[in-house]
Amino acid sequence: MPGKVLVVEDNELNLKLFCDLLEVHDYEPTPVRDGLEAIEAARAVMPDLIIMDIQLPHISGLELIAALKADEELAAIPILAVTAYASPADEEKARAAGAASYVSKPISLMRFIEAVEGLAPSP
Repeated sequence: MPGKVLVVEDNELNLKLFCDLLEVHDYEPTPVRDGLEAIEAARAVMPDLIIMDIQLPHISGLELIAALKADEELAAIPILAVTAYASPADEEKARAAGAASYVSKPISLMRFIEAVEGLAPSP
């Protein structure tokens, strides 16, 4: 059974890239384009991993990570933060919000998959 991954990303090209990479590595991605739908989608899918863009319209990824971690049903799901912000302070903010790992954009394909596999090993 493939690992389920919820991908929260508003940029269509990045969303397609992440989902395609996950499928090639035997994961089952569920794309979410709007952060406002992320918590509802997480409850519906109960993924093994959530990949969260930090810059989203309507709500920040950091706020979403904190909300997911505060939700009793969803708190145990690891979150991989993905962002164009690449400073050590940005990584610290993502981890403080509850992200288990962090990858900066533009992503290295190998680094991305290594981070995914580190949080949700492929079946």
